[in-house]
Amino acid sequence: MSTGELLSIEPLELKFPFELKKQISSSLQLLNKTENHVVFKENGTNQKCRVKTTNPKKYCVRPNTGIVLPRSTCDIIVTMQAQKEAPPDMHCKDKFLLQSAVAPAGSSQKDIIADMFHKDSGHVVEECKLKVVYVSPPQPPSPVPEGSEEGSSPTGSSTDIGNSSGPELASTKALISKLTEEKNNSIRRNIKLRQELDILKQDGKNNRGVSFIFVSIVGLIGIIVGYFIKKT
Repeated sequence: MSTGELLSIEPLELKFPFELKKQISSSLQLLNKTENHVVFKENGTNQKCRVKTTNPKKYCVRPNTGIVLPRSTCDIIVTMQAQKEAPPDMHCKDKFLLQSAVAPAGSSQKDIIADMFHKDSGHVVEECKLKVVYVSPPQPPSPVPEGSEEGSSPTGSSTDIGNSSGPELASTKALISKLTEEKNNSIRRNIKLRQELDILKQDGKNNRGVSFIFVSIVGLIGIIVGYFIKKT
Protein backbone atom coordinates (compact mmCIF):
# COMPACT_ATOMS: atom_id res chain seq x y z
CA MET A 1 0.00 0.00 0.00
CA SER A 2 1.20 3.53 -0.86
CA THR A 3 0.38 6.18 1.70
CA GLY A 4 0.73 9.82 0.68
CA GLU A 5 -0.65 12.96 2.27
CA LEU A 6 -3.85 12.78 0.22
CA LEU A 7 -4.51 9.18 -0.82
CA SER A 8 -3.74 5.63 0.20
CA ILE A 9 -3.43 3.32 -2.82
CA GLU A 10 -3.86 -0.44 -2.73
CA PRO A 11 -2.15 -2.33 -4.36
CA LEU A 12 1.02 -0.79 -5.83
CA GLU A 13 1.31 -3.55 -8.43
CA LEU A 14 -1.40 -4.30 -10.97
CA LYS A 15 -1.29 -8.07 -11.38
CA PHE A 16 -2.75 -9.68 -14.49
CA PRO A 17 -3.04 -13.51 -14.80
CA PHE A 18 -1.77 -13.43 -18.38
CA GLU A 19 -3.59 -15.47 -21.02
CA LEU A 20 -3.37 -15.04 -24.79
CA LYS A 21 -6.36 -13.64 -26.70
CA LYS A 22 -8.29 -12.80 -23.53
CA GLN A 23 -9.21 -9.52 -21.84
CA ILE A 24 -7.99 -9.44 -18.24
CA SER A 25 -8.96 -7.01 -15.48
CA SER A 26 -7.22 -5.87 -12.33
CA SER A 27 -8.51 -3.47 -9.68
CA LEU A 28 -7.10 -0.94 -7.24
CA GLN A 29 -8.67 1.15 -4.51
CA LEU A 30 -8.05 4.78 -3.55
CA LEU A 31 -8.72 6.03 -0.01
CA ASN A 32 -9.03 9.76 0.64
CA LYS A 33 -7.41 10.28 4.04
CA THR A 34 -8.26 13.98 4.27
CA GLU A 35 -11.26 16.19 4.94
CA ASN A 36 -10.86 17.67 1.46
CA HIS A 37 -12.17 16.63 -1.95
CA VAL A 38 -9.34 14.96 -3.85
CA VAL A 39 -9.50 14.93 -7.62
CA PHE A 40 -8.38 12.01 -9.61
CA LYS A 41 -10.43 12.15 -12.81
CA GLU A 42 -13.76 11.01 -10.68
CA ASN A 43 -15.65 12.85 -7.80
CA GLY A 44 -14.91 14.02 -4.11
CA THR A 45 -13.80 17.44 -0.93
CA ASN A 46 -12.16 17.32 -3.08
CA GLN A 47 -9.10 15.66 -4.19
CA LYS A 48 -8.39 15.40 -7.85
CA CYS A 49 -6.69 12.41 -9.24
CA ARG A 50 -5.96 11.04 -12.70
CA VAL A 51 -4.38 7.88 -14.05
CA LYS A 52 -1.94 7.82 -16.95
CA THR A 53 -0.11 4.87 -18.53
CA THR A 54 2.91 4.36 -20.74
CA ASN A 55 0.80 2.22 -23.09
CA PRO A 56 -2.67 3.83 -23.41
CA LYS A 57 -3.82 1.69 -26.36
CA LYS A 58 -3.24 -1.50 -24.40
CA TYR A 59 -5.31 -0.64 -21.32
CA CYS A 60 -8.73 0.73 -20.47
CA VAL A 61 -9.03 2.52 -17.11
CA ARG A 62 -12.48 3.14 -15.59
CA PRO A 63 -12.76 5.71 -14.21
CA ASN A 64 -9.50 7.34 -15.28
CA THR A 65 -10.33 10.61 -13.54
CA GLY A 66 -12.65 11.59 -10.70
CA ILE A 67 -13.12 13.13 -7.29
CA VAL A 68 -12.76 11.11 -4.09
CA LEU A 69 -14.93 12.41 -1.28
CA PRO A 70 -13.42 13.04 2.17
CA ARG A 71 -12.70 9.83 4.10
CA SER A 72 -14.17 7.83 1.21
CA THR A 73 -12.87 5.26 -1.26
CA CYS A 74 -12.93 4.90 -5.01
CA ASP A 75 -12.47 1.64 -6.93
CA ILE A 76 -10.71 1.64 -10.29
CA ILE A 77 -10.86 -1.17 -12.85
CA VAL A 78 -7.92 -1.54 -15.26
CA THR A 79 -8.62 -3.83 -18.23
CA MET A 80 -5.82 -5.12 -20.44
CA GLN A 81 -6.86 -5.75 -24.05
CA ALA A 82 -6.48 -9.27 -25.45
CA GLN A 83 -2.85 -9.92 -26.42
CA LYS A 84 -1.76 -12.00 -29.42
CA GLU A 85 1.76 -12.70 -28.16
CA ALA A 86 3.30 -13.30 -24.76
CA PRO A 87 6.23 -11.05 -23.78
CA PRO A 88 9.67 -12.64 -23.26
CA ASP A 89 10.00 -14.17 -19.81
CA MET A 90 6.52 -12.80 -18.95
CA HIS A 91 8.16 -9.46 -18.14
CA CYS A 92 6.14 -6.28 -18.59
CA LYS A 93 7.62 -2.77 -18.67
CA ASP A 94 4.27 -0.97 -18.62
CA LYS A 95 3.62 1.46 -15.78
CA PHE A 96 0.83 3.69 -14.54
CA LEU A 97 1.12 7.14 -13.02
CA LEU A 98 -1.60 8.21 -10.60
CA GLN A 99 -1.75 11.91 -9.83
CA SER A 100 -3.87 13.52 -7.12
CA ALA A 101 -4.48 17.06 -5.90
CA VAL A 102 -6.83 18.97 -3.62
CA ALA A 103 -9.89 20.46 -5.32
CA PRO A 104 -12.23 23.20 -4.11
CA ALA A 105 -15.13 22.00 -1.97
CA GLY A 106 -18.22 21.27 -4.02
CA SER A 107 -16.27 20.45 -7.20
CA SER A 108 -17.88 18.03 -9.64
CA GLN A 109 -16.71 15.90 -12.55
CA LYS A 110 -17.17 18.72 -15.06
CA ASP A 111 -14.91 20.99 -12.97
CA ILE A 112 -11.85 18.78 -13.45
CA ILE A 113 -9.36 20.36 -15.84
CA ALA A 114 -5.79 19.49 -16.85
CA ASP A 115 -4.41 22.59 -15.11
CA MET A 116 -5.31 21.06 -11.73
CA PHE A 117 -2.43 18.58 -12.16
CA HIS A 118 0.25 21.10 -13.20
CA LYS A 119 2.76 21.83 -10.45
CA ASP A 120 3.86 24.96 -12.31
CA SER A 121 0.40 26.42 -11.70
CA GLY A 122 1.00 26.38 -7.94
CA HIS A 123 -1.04 23.23 -7.23
CA VAL A 124 0.17 20.61 -4.77
CA VAL A 125 0.24 17.40 -6.81
CA GLU A 126 1.04 13.94 -5.46
CA GLU A 127 2.26 11.24 -7.85
CA CYS A 128 2.45 7.48 -7.43
CA LYS A 129 3.87 5.01 -9.96
CA LEU A 130 2.23 1.60 -10.30
CA LYS A 131 3.94 -1.39 -11.90
CA VAL A 132 2.24 -3.93 -14.16
CA VAL A 133 3.07 -7.54 -13.32
CA TYR A 134 2.13 -10.61 -15.35
CA VAL A 135 1.44 -13.76 -13.37
CA SER A 136 0.86 -17.21 -14.78
CA PRO A 137 -2.69 -18.55 -14.62
CA PRO A 138 -3.27 -21.55 -12.33
CA GLN A 139 -1.85 -24.73 -13.83
CA PRO A 140 -3.30 -28.24 -13.33
CA PRO A 141 -1.13 -30.62 -11.30
CA SER A 142 1.05 -33.15 -13.08
CA PRO A 143 -0.77 -36.42 -13.80
CA VAL A 144 2.40 -38.38 -12.93
CA PRO A 145 2.17 -39.71 -9.34
CA GLU A 146 4.97 -38.85 -6.93
CA GLY A 147 5.33 -42.50 -5.97
CA SER A 148 3.57 -45.82 -6.32
CA GLU A 149 3.01 -48.64 -3.87
CA GLU A 150 4.67 -51.99 -4.43
CA GLY A 151 2.73 -54.20 -6.77
CA SER A 152 0.58 -51.36 -8.03
CA SER A 153 0.46 -50.26 -11.64
CA PRO A 154 1.86 -46.75 -12.31
CA THR A 155 -0.43 -46.52 -15.33
CA GLY A 156 -3.45 -47.33 -13.24
CA SER A 157 -2.47 -44.75 -10.60
CA SER A 158 -2.14 -42.02 -13.23
CA THR A 159 -5.52 -42.90 -14.62
CA ASP A 160 -7.13 -42.75 -11.18
CA ILE A 161 -5.60 -39.35 -10.47
CA GLY A 162 -6.71 -37.97 -13.80
CA ASN A 163 -10.25 -39.23 -13.31
CA SER A 164 -10.63 -37.99 -9.75
CA SER A 165 -8.82 -34.65 -9.73
CA GLY A 166 -9.42 -33.42 -13.30
CA PRO A 167 -13.15 -32.62 -13.08
CA GLU A 168 -12.83 -31.22 -9.56
CA LEU A 169 -9.93 -28.96 -10.60
CA ALA A 170 -11.79 -27.69 -13.66
CA SER A 171 -14.87 -27.01 -11.55
CA THR A 172 -12.83 -25.09 -8.96
CA LYS A 173 -11.11 -22.96 -11.63
CA ALA A 174 -14.44 -22.21 -13.28
CA LEU A 175 -15.94 -21.16 -9.92
CA ILE A 176 -12.97 -18.87 -9.12
CA SER A 177 -13.18 -17.30 -12.58
CA LYS A 178 -16.94 -16.75 -12.21
CA LEU A 179 -16.61 -15.17 -8.75
CA THR A 180 -13.79 -12.89 -9.92
CA GLU A 181 -15.83 -11.72 -12.89
CA GLU A 182 -18.90 -11.13 -10.69
CA LYS A 183 -16.77 -9.12 -8.26
CA ASN A 184 -15.43 -6.91 -11.08
CA ASN A 185 -18.95 -6.47 -12.49
CA SER A 186 -20.21 -5.44 -9.06
CA ILE A 187 -17.40 -2.88 -8.72
CA ARG A 188 -18.26 -1.47 -12.16
CA ARG A 189 -21.93 -1.16 -11.22
CA ASN A 190 -20.97 0.49 -7.94
CA ILE A 191 -18.80 3.06 -9.76
CA LYS A 192 -21.58 3.78 -12.26
CA LEU A 193 -24.18 4.25 -9.52
CA ARG A 194 -21.90 6.62 -7.61
CA GLN A 195 -21.38 8.71 -10.74
CA GLU A 196 -25.13 8.79 -11.47
CA LEU A 197 -25.86 9.79 -7.87
CA ASP A 198 -23.32 12.61 -8.06
CA ILE A 199 -24.86 13.89 -11.31
CA LEU A 200 -28.32 13.89 -9.74
CA LYS A 201 -27.03 15.83 -6.74
CA GLN A 202 -25.21 18.41 -8.90
CA ASP A 203 -28.16 18.99 -11.25
CA GLY A 204 -30.63 19.26 -8.38
CA LYS A 205 -32.87 16.63 -9.95
CA ASN A 206 -32.98 14.29 -7.01
CA ASN A 207 -35.34 14.50 -4.07
CA ARG A 208 -34.96 13.00 -0.61
CA GLY A 209 -36.75 9.79 -1.58
CA VAL A 210 -34.61 9.20 -4.69
CA SER A 211 -31.44 10.05 -2.75
CA PHE A 212 -32.33 7.53 -0.05
CA ILE A 213 -33.01 4.81 -2.63
CA PHE A 214 -29.69 5.40 -4.43
CA VAL A 215 -27.75 5.48 -1.18
CA SER A 216 -29.43 2.21 -0.17
CA ILE A 217 -28.55 0.63 -3.51
CA VAL A 218 -24.92 1.77 -3.24
CA GLY A 219 -24.72 0.35 0.29
CA LEU A 220 -26.22 -2.96 -0.83
CA ILE A 221 -23.78 -3.26 -3.72
CA GLY A 222 -20.92 -2.49 -1.33
CA ILE A 223 -22.01 -5.41 0.85
CA ILE A 224 -22.18 -7.67 -2.21
CA VAL A 225 -18.71 -6.59 -3.34
CA GLY A 226 -17.32 -7.30 0.14
CA TYR A 227 -18.94 -10.74 0.07
CA PHE A 228 -17.36 -11.70 -3.24
CA ILE A 229 -13.96 -10.32 -2.19
CA LYS A 230 -14.06 -12.57 0.88
CA LYS A 231 -15.12 -15.53 -1.29
CA THR A 232 -12.14 -15.02 -3.61
